[in-house]
Amino acid sequence: MQTTRSAELFERAQQVIPGGVNSPVRAFQSVGGTPRFIQRASGPHLYDADGNDYIDLVCSWGPMLLGHAHPSVLSAVGKVVVDGTSFGAPTEAEVELAEAIIERTPVEEVRLVSSGTEATMSVLRLARGVTGRDKIVKFAGCYHGHVDSLLVAAGSGAATLGLPGSPGVTAATTADTLVCEYNDRDAVRQLFAEYGDQIACVITEAAAGNMGVVPPGVDAADGTNFNEFLRDICHANGALFISDEVMTGFRVSPAGQFGIDGVRPDLMTFGKVMGGGFPAAAFGGSRELMQRLAPAGDVYQAGTLSGNPVAVAAGLTTLRLATDDVYAHIGETSARLREEVAKALSVFGVPHVIQNAGSLFSVFFTPDDTVTAVPDYATAKTQRTDRFAAFFHAMLDAGVYLPPSAYEGWFLSSTHDDAALARIVDALPRAAAAAARV
Repeated sequence: MQTTRSAELFERAQQVIPGGVNSPVRAFQSVGGTPRFIQRASGPHLYDADGNDYIDLVCSWGPMLLGHAHPSVLSAVGKVVVDGTSFGAPTEAEVELAEAIIERTPVEEVRLVSSGTEATMSVLRLARGVTGRDKIVKFAGCYHGHVDSLLVAAGSGAATLGLPGSPGVTAATTADTLVCEYNDRDAVRQLFAEYGDQIACVITEAAAGNMGVVPPGVDAADGTNFNEFLRDICHANGALFISDEVMTGFRVSPAGQFGIDGVRPDLMTFGKVMGGGFPAAAFGGSRELMQRLAPAGDVYQAGTLSGNPVAVAAGLTTLRLATDDVYAHIGETSARLREEVAKALSVFGVPHVIQNAGSLFSVFFTPDDTVTAVPDYATAKTQRTDRFAAFFHAMLDAGVYLPPSAYEGWFLSSTHDDAALARIVDALPRAAAAAARV
């Protein structure tokens, strides 16, 4: 496969952009090699600067539920663009998008913003403003954007006070962030026992997707899942339960992870699919909570490009076209692909665990066959990332574009048809063999 043009572009990019990319995982550092510079896309296909054609299993990290360059989305964007790209004033379409989000989810009001990071930053401020408390609880391995107070690494033990996970983030910024392992109920109980009257909220990915896909665990004794447990312990202690559905929202079901487990949070964040490939996100909750936001209330939040008309047009069209048939097709294709991946890896004796939340799934290259499930970040970090790198490059060479990280989910679209699936399946044996050799 010829990659000369991508290599040249990456060399140029490194002279003017830190690391040559505008979002770190794109640099291929965890898998090695040259990142592909994409020139265009259509349906399930990506085409790079060298003219190579790939079946895309990244889908822009989730937004492209309908596939790339969907004609109806492009048409909607084209009609809006000719009337202007930004007004800094309300539009009718903003109201329609808010109504579409509310129709699918348990929230009563939403505020549109421009990124998932902005949504989580804003929802934490709202939670603190409403409760009058400072501390927040998050989980190791759950990513909520690059908000300073959420860029925290977990220490040893069940629960730790947050320590900054990046230079530039001060200890003071993270001093009120408490961290424990995902799906660890005892650790959460310990935090509330010690800090209960100081905790403003618990924020969690509705189903974790940034340590690989790790769904909320179900308690064998009482049948409750982890999200239900978190909601109940928050309410028992006067805290708010925040479900981050930036990744899962409108992706894993028409109503996101809420549509799967039915656990109603106090506040939610959304992104990706609702923007249809443009920068757009939102957060929402009950009318009572959301009315605390300015200008209705005293908690300030604002954004010049919030509700951008072009992004709103793409997102609204995507949601309107995301029918039950779309979700059924993606779900069936995901199930078939998971089965084929498991079959190929098993034939070559590669230890692995495949986990999913709806159609979103990931493959963990476990150290051995004794690991049969990945419930948390500590377990996820034991995987053989070297085997994933070998698998990744073999798939890439065969024209299948996987997420360039062992800690990410695989995304499908409604345009991944039998032909696209066949290309992926054909590439799997050689990739499994490459992983086995490591």
